[in-house]
Parts: sequence; structure tokens; C-alpha cells
Amino acid sequence: MTYNILLVDDDISQALIAQKFIEKDGNYRTRLVSGGQEAIDILTGNFANDIDLVLLDLAMPGVDGMDVLNAVKPVKPNLPIIINSGYDNVELITSAMKAGATDFIRKLDGNEKLQLSIENALRSHVLHDGLEMFKKSMSGQASFNDILGENQAIKEVRILGAKVVDSNMPVLIQGESGSGKELLARAIHFSKSGAMRPFISVNCGAIPANLLESILFGNEKGAFPGAMFKTYGKFREADGGTIFLNEVSELPHPVQVKLLRMLQDGKIDLVGGSNPVKINVRVIAASTHNLVSEVENGKFKGDLYYRLNVFPVYMPPLRNRNGDLPMMVRHFIELFIKSEHKNINGITKNAEEMLCKYSWPGNIRQLKNTIFRAIVLCETDMLDIKDFPDFMENENKVPVTNGSIKISNVTTIQVQDINGHCRNLADIEKQVIENALRRYNGHMSEVARRLGIGRSTLYRKLESYGVTFEN
Repeated sequence: MTYNILLVDDDISQALIAQKFIEKDGNYRTRLVSGGQEAIDILTGNFANDIDLVLLDLAMPGVDGMDVLNAVKPVKPNLPIIINSGYDNVELITSAMKAGATDFIRKLDGNEKLQLSIENALRSHVLHDGLEMFKKSMSGQASFNDILGENQAIKEVRILGAKVVDSNMPVLIQGESGSGKELLARAIHFSKSGAMRPFISVNCGAIPANLLESILFGNEKGAFPGAMFKTYGKFREADGGTIFLNEVSELPHPVQVKLLRMLQDGKIDLVGGSNPVKINVRVIAASTHNLVSEVENGKFKGDLYYRLNVFPVYMPPLRNRNGDLPMMVRHFIELFIKSEHKNINGITKNAEEMLCKYSWPGNIRQLKNTIFRAIVLCETDMLDIKDFPDFMENENKVPVTNGSIKISNVTTIQVQDINGHCRNLADIEKQVIENALRRYNGHMSEVARRLGIGRSTLYRKLESYGVTFEN
């Protein structure tokens, strides 16, 4: 892997000597700037994540090295910054280390010490990143910094999310499948002080309708056939914290009524119970469907919608976030080459252009899975088009020709049999669903949305037709 190092030094001749030495083995790429303000602009701007380490002079006119440290460390606390100074002032060294410098070396110490300092700093940084990634993945925690992107729409999402962190009001997040709705919900919850309280996530579209009520609200023993034990339900598990109701539009009407009561009174009723239970739970709901339309067609209760829609947030689809995709591609490449221990330096221009032309119906989840698979397949030091064998470069039209429907470049669906007669409608429906699963990479919410059916309906059809999908 090649690391990017920012050299910040007003002594250009000295900096060029250091640059030549650092780049001699091909393990590092360097960028040279001669002033502190230019360094701050880079390290706090759109391409800050491209820099892996900073080699910083302290004594510079105007904005000096200490100014850079004080400006950058609060926003990039884990970025390795090595002080490389011609001065040997103990008080200055102490101040720099207190401000967050990783190491201090003198320009007179020689190249060997410089190389050792860079290697040690990067090694510690990679280990720290790996540990933090592991901790986050195990805990499910998230922050607003995990919501990547500099497009104005996603900036507004972060701003809105931050405004509601210290409130307990309901939040309604709407957006396409894979756009990051649960990530935003986790960021809102875990950014709150004392965020060790429970965060319970429930995908309402993935649970059979007849089980949803007891899973959410709990049940008394014997409340229904098969209820061998008393259960407390997801709302009781989330007591004192947050419950995230994904695909809330899939809730059956009786469950919607119970959810409305919980939002109004802070009480829940166990299935088969006689005494309401008081709870303190913040509700964050999400939906891929337009809930206003769901209210208009009678599928979703209007009064529940208004209770949930106290603080609405819309997650924009990836295709509408102009300029964010190249940065996100680089981010996921860096993430996966570290976790998979692959010696990959980046992505070719042709491959990146191919990814940027695609509309990403599965959004960030699809992009992440695509990059991960490419990293695993890649056998060279650069990702190229060949590492995306199942990737469709262009979205496909849906022409109807000669008794067949072209769904994608994967399969042509025949609407007539070999004798020219219409095929059985169930057979056609099964094939359409199979194609949609492949087309949208198994993202069930997106498949259901594109087919115009609910997720629970989709699951029933999959079971009825014996259709399975392996991503």
C-alpha cells in the first residue's frame, strides 16, 4: 500500500531533500506546501481523508506549526503529525506534543531517524484504525463523521441530525434502501451524552405480520398458541434508550394503533396483558415508501404519521449527491485494503469513471459491497474494470419486442410460450421477481419498492415460489 504524506515547510530546499528521500522506495507519495494556512485548508477540506501523515515544520512565517496543530487536531485527532524542526527547544517540543504531535525529530537527526519515525507513526495509526473499526462494528456505534460526503444535501442531513441529538422527540427518516437511514439513527443516538443506553433496531418489513405485535410489545405466557413464555418485547429492551423502526410502513394497522398509544402516553400493552407498562423510549422511524402516499391510500394511519413526523429528515440517494462518489470509492478502498490486508494502491481512472456513471439503485450499501468484492477479486496493485465482473456499466432500458420483455442484460422474460400462447401469470411473476433480486443485488426494500409491493408481500411470494437469493 502507498501512503500519502503532506510535507509542510517554508524551507523549500530542505523540504525537497526530505521529499526525495521519502519517495525513493515508492512506498510513499508526498505533497509539498510551504505555508501553515495552506496545510490547514488541505487537512480540513474535502480531500483531508487522502492524507495519511503530516511532516510539519514549526517555525514558519504567519501561520506556524503550532497553529496548524491547534486547527487540525480537534477535527482529525487520529492523524499522525510528526514535527520536523530545525529548533531544539524543549519548551516548544513539550507544547507541540501536548497539542497532539505524534513525534518530534530534528532536521539534523538524519534520514534514518526520519524513516523510522514515519514507519512507527503509520504502523500505530493503522493499528488504531483497525481497533476502532472493530470496536465500532462490535458495538454498532456511529457518529455524524461516519456519514460521509461533502454534497450540500448530506451536509444538511448531518446538521439536522445534530440538532435533535439532545431531544427525545420522534424522528422520521425517509429515503431509498441503502442510503444510510440506520446509520443516521445510530449517529443521533450515540452522539448523545450517556449514549451507553440501549439502541434497538427492528426491521418491520422482515418480520411476519402475525409476530410483529408480540416481538415489539411483548406477550404474556399463553397469550396465543405457542406462547410458552412471557416475553418483554423490543420496546422494553429499548427502555431508557432508542428504538429504530425501519420500514415502519410495513406495520399492520393493529400494531400501528399500539405504536400511536405508546407515542401519546408512553405506555405499551403486552399481548394478553391487562396492565399497561410505562416506558421511556425515543422512537426513530424510517421508511423507503412515501408515507404521505401511504396515508392517502389508507395503508398508514394519518394520526400515527403526524406523531412520527415531528422531525423529518430525508436521506438523499447516492445518485443525487454530486461529487461525493469518488471520495466514497476511495474511502471504501482504504477501509477494505486494511481489513483484507491487500497491497492495493488505488483504482484506475477507467474503473472510477465506470463507477461514477452508474446510478446505484442500492445506494451506499451497494457501493460498499461492490468495492469489497472487487478488493477480494483484485490480483494487481490497482483496481480495474476487470475486478467488477458482475457490475453493469449502464442502466438498462426495458423494451418490449416480439413477445418478450427485456428486464436487464441478465435475462429476457418471455410472455409467450413456444406456441405463441400467453404463459402462466405466476410463472412470469416469479421470473420478474428473480430478475429484480439480481438487478437490485438482493436489497429487499428496493426490490419491493420497484415492484410496487410491500416487503411482507415480497417475502410471502418468495416463500410461495421457493425463490432464494445469494448475494
